[in-house]
Amino acid sequence: MSESEMVAEEEQEEVVVEDVRPIAGIGTLVFGKWDASSITCKDPGLAPYINLTTVGVPHTGGRHANAWFGKAKLSVVERYINKLMRTGPYTGKKQGAMKAFEAALDAIAEKTGENPLQIFVNAICNGAPMEEITRIKFGAVSQPKAVDSSPSRRLDVALRNLAKGAQQGTHKSKRTLTNCIINELSKAASDDATSFAVAKKEELERIASSAR
Repeated sequence: MSESEMVAEEEQEEVVVEDVRPIAGIGTLVFGKWDASSITCKDPGLAPYINLTTVGVPHTGGRHANAWFGKAKLSVVERYINKLMRTGPYTGKKQGAMKAFEAALDAIAEKTGENPLQIFVNAICNGAPMEEITRIKFGAVSQPKAVDSSPSRRLDVALRNLAKGAQQGTHKSKRTLTNCIINELSKAASDDATSFAVAKKEELERIASSAR
């Protein structure tokens, strides 16, 4: 057997083991780190509307905007990041808001040892109001009336208040947006009344109960 034939035979005998890994951020991996497949929602009304499926970077460019209930198909991670950009120094700076939220999830995971997405979902459930008020006009008299909130509306209000609470923590303060996100999500997840979202929820439900 020639030397070239021996080398070819040795190459055929070698077993090449390929390192197959999931693509970062595809499917149930958020930011390529946190698995969303094991996350549970204690609120059965909100569960069908909380979408954690993320494909790559959480940036869809508003493709859901003109679709009927299109936001229900949008990841709540991206919706929360979009809420962070509404006012303040992060207006239009999606990369900055995205990095701040990712750093907050990393810090929560390091501090609690749990999946930070579960803390995020718990904060949404505790910050979602069950009732709101509307004004009904009888002739010239306008009267407040309590109404039940739809699940989609509850999710919108919870995300808005969680983002607003994190933003307000940075006003006239040296605390970063990341620290304020950690503080707001941690308090809301534990149903702490000092959380902005939880306080707003209790205030809204208290006004609604008096307007029944």
